Amino acid sequence: MGKKVLVISTSLRRQSNSDALAQAFADGARQAGNEVELISLAGKTLAFCRGCLTCQTAKRCVIRDDGDVIARKMLTADVLAFATPVYYYGISGQMKTLLDRANPLYFLDYAFRDVYLLTASAEGPEAADGAVSALNGWIACLEKARLAGVIRAGGVNDPGEIAGHPALQEAAEAGRNV
Repeated sequence: MGKKVLVISTSLRRQSNSDALAQAFADGARQAGNEVELISLAGKTLAFCRGCLTCQTAKRCVIRDDGDVIARKMLTADVLAFATPVYYYGISGQMKTLLDRANPLYFLDYAFRDVYLLTASAEGPEAADGAVSALNGWIACLEKARLAGVIRAGGVNDPGEIAGHPALQEAAEAGRNV
């Protein structure tokens, strides 16, 4: 039986390069017989974490918006994949907000063990180092999870510029191998 894979594209730009990476990963995971859901944060309502820590006792976020809905989906996924554009050598602001809002997972029996990061950056692949560090910081708080793979698409800026980039094949292969 396949795994339940949740792919989250955090770019708000239409037809973004990170969206293409998310789609390639999702397609690969589907080809391997997994149940895949691909969510884009574009058009979603995602409020900032208030730092109230009510989630520690309530076991979910008290803010009822798409952030809470997505965090609940993260809870039951076997595999998570985050696709992000690299902004100022880090993850997108919306990805950071989502990770903050997923704080209730720390107190729950989340299903995922493997987490993947798919990055698109205007500069070379090393520009994603900060994004890797940011996601590793989140994963470090989840003792059962690990960073299972990183795909770096460097040198892509304009929408669609990723077409033909080897990172698309790498993302599809990573998806097939979840």
